Amino acid sequence: MAILFSFLQGSPAAPLGLVASSVTSAAIIWYAAVVVYRLYFHPLATIPGPWLARATHLYCFYYNCILGGRFYLEVERMHKKYGPVVRISPDEIHLCDPENYDKINYVGTPYFKSPVFYGGFGTDKATFTTPSNEIHRVKRAALNPFFSPKRVLELEGIVQSKARKLEERMKSQLQTSGSIDLHNGFRAISVDVITDYAFDNCYNLLEQEDFGVPFFNMIRDTGTGIWFFQQFPSLQPIAFAIPFWLAKIVSESLTMMMKMHQSCRRQILRVKAAVDAAEEPRTSRVTIFHQLLKPDSVKEYTVPTVEQLVHEAYIVVAAAADTTGNAMTIALYNSVLKPEIYTKLTAEMKGAFPDPDAELDLSTLEKLPYLNAVIKESLRLSFGVIGRLPRVVPASGAEFNGYTVPPGTIVSMSSWMMHRNENIFPDPDTFDPSRWLNPATSKILDRYLVAFGKGSRKCVGMP
Repeated sequence: MAILFSFLQGSPAAPLGLVASSVTSAAIIWYAAVVVYRLYFHPLATIPGPWLARATHLYCFYYNCILGGRFYLEVERMHKKYGPVVRISPDEIHLCDPENYDKINYVGTPYFKSPVFYGGFGTDKATFTTPSNEIHRVKRAALNPFFSPKRVLELEGIVQSKARKLEERMKSQLQTSGSIDLHNGFRAISVDVITDYAFDNCYNLLEQEDFGVPFFNMIRDTGTGIWFFQQFPSLQPIAFAIPFWLAKIVSESLTMMMKMHQSCRRQILRVKAAVDAAEEPRTSRVTIFHQLLKPDSVKEYTVPTVEQLVHEAYIVVAAAADTTGNAMTIALYNSVLKPEIYTKLTAEMKGAFPDPDAELDLSTLEKLPYLNAVIKESLRLSFGVIGRLPRVVPASGAEFNGYTVPPGTIVSMSSWMMHRNENIFPDPDTFDPSRWLNPATSKILDRYLVAFGKGSRKCVGMP
């Protein structure tokens, strides 16, 4: 009895310690069993790759979140060591054989977007991040008229006015300081064009002294957040619930993102009220919100909520933030760096537009072969989205380079490796517009230029 009394009264820590030890041991045994399964018994066990990548998702997390987005380079290294098919995480494979791209990305493809990967964007209600191809088809059909070639051509004046504004900034700044950061200028013009066109609410980054660098820092920091929430999705709702006052203390980028969301929400509510009241737009401009709030846009279409429209708006802006600016930067840098490119390009432009003050209309620009070769080469070396964009293997399964891949497997490819394949683009790191000048050869190369994606899920701005 004395022993029992002593146990009950004096040693409460003993059973608690025993429980903690048991739970810890069970967790270690369980995780060890998971690792053994992933390495030796998983359906993807025969596909090569680093053992740590095959065992845990933290391998990808380390290269992206800790090393600052370098996983795409590690994947390239894997392919050099292991071949055209590599296992880059427990449930994902990556392909580098260009011939596999069209097996996955085509109109009507059954491959759908990975919910885990795209869930990290925090915009799961947007068209771009919608996993289901069926739901995406309906949403995309409602968006398509707004980005049709005819509609874009009608608003050509917006692009020209922003270009003139950037030209004025260049002249003024070169006279006063002798230099200008055109990379930021090109990114600013991209955002100003899309926000003016899509929202009728230009962000006016071209008016800011630094061309809106804090805005682009926000977009960059968002990328880090995406990688983090892909690994720890349960923390995403907590992060989104942070009050504005706390966001101002925690992060300038988070504060700016919340302001952007609030601005979009206010504009959407104004447009929604006008649409509900059957009012005409306050200007002759129909915004993307007017387009998406039409209940009869397409068959099976459901008018989105305000939150869904905020997601759409954020994706539209984020997609324009760096991609177009990067391509323009690469085009200008290489055109100035290489006299032969500069000479050919300026001669062609002067031939098409003898008057230096003439407006550069799109219909004429599209017919200039050397200009379009420079543009394609710039797109090739700016890559669009440089990292992987995963899809999920459908119920029928798949086969890639001799490997049988079961349904549900995440499979990905990247423009980084497609555009730098030496068999398709010899001397791939060299900026060489001449590779696009032969019509027969250019048609073949077009198949492997995937800066905008391909198939049903390609960039909404592409015809």
